[in-house]
This record gives sequence, structure tokens and C-alpha cells, in this order.
Amino acid sequence: MKGRGAQENWLVFKDHLLQVQEQCIPRKKLGKKARRLAWMNKLLLDKLKSKKEAYREWKQGEVDWEEYRETVRVARNQMRQAKASIELDLARDIKDNKKNFYKYVRDKGKTREDVGPLQKKTGDLVTQDVEKAEVLNDFFSSVFTSNGSNHTTQVAEGKNKGHENEELPPIGEEQF
Repeated sequence: MKGRGAQENWLVFKDHLLQVQEQCIPRKKLGKKARRLAWMNKLLLDKLKSKKEAYREWKQGEVDWEEYRETVRVARNQMRQAKASIELDLARDIKDNKKNFYKYVRDKGKTREDVGPLQKKTGDLVTQDVEKAEVLNDFFSSVFTSNGSNHTTQVAEGKNKGHENEELPPIGEEQF
């Protein structure tokens, strides 16, 4: 390392580190939890990679908008075709292979997210689905009605801070 500059020493160190890392650190194997989607193949993975690269290049100004949009369109169409193809194959082979068909249907029907506990106007926490639906319904109906509500007055008060002499423009029915 003597007689070399900092940059040269860094490159030598980095090369040795990467070689040791490649030899000693095992790669992650795909397990049951990390399996790919049924319709995802190597060609589609490559298209998604090129789409991400095209986006990065467009953001940096290296590629024009039309070229980026064409890459996105091609990737989207190939994904749609792959999905349709796998679904057609599953439907065609249902008599011979019911297990794969019902596995695909079951995966499609799974709920992925749950709405967390909500707070009523009284301050109580709501955890039951029916009560959550009622709280959300009350909130959205109060926001999207023409009557003045608590939420619109809070917004108006927040906007008017520091501008006491200015009046807020009137909001009429025709603006909704």
C-alpha cells in the first residue's frame, strides 16, 4: 500500500472486499414466502428492469418522454398478456389440475390490509368492522355535504391565521 495514493488504495481494498464477500456470504435462496407470482417469468422481469432504467434515464433527461412511455406501454402489455395466458391455462386445465386453479383463486381473494382502529367524535376507539364503516361514512358524509361542518371551519381558521384583515372568498353551491 505504500507509494500509492488514497484513490488507488481504496480501489485495491474495495476489490479485495468484494471478492471475499462473494466467496463467504451465502446468497438468499427463494423460499415459499418469497415465491414469484405465477405469471412472472424471466422475460417480464427483464422488461420491468428496463422500465425502471428508462424511468431513471427520463428523470435525468437522457431519454425523451415518448421513448419512456413506449417502454412502459410494452412492459404493461406483456404483463397483461402473461396474466391472461396463465389464467387461460388454469381454466383450460381445471379438470386435470384443480389444485393449481383453486390455489390461484384463493390467492386472488385474500385481503391484504386491514383498517386499523378508528376514533369516534366522542373519542372512543372503534375496532369492529361495522362500527368502522359507520365512522368512515359519518366522516365522509360530513366532508362532502354543502352544510358547514366542523372540518371546514378548522381549515378556514387555519388558513386565516396571521391574516385577520383578509376575508375568505364565499363558497357557493355552484362551486361543488
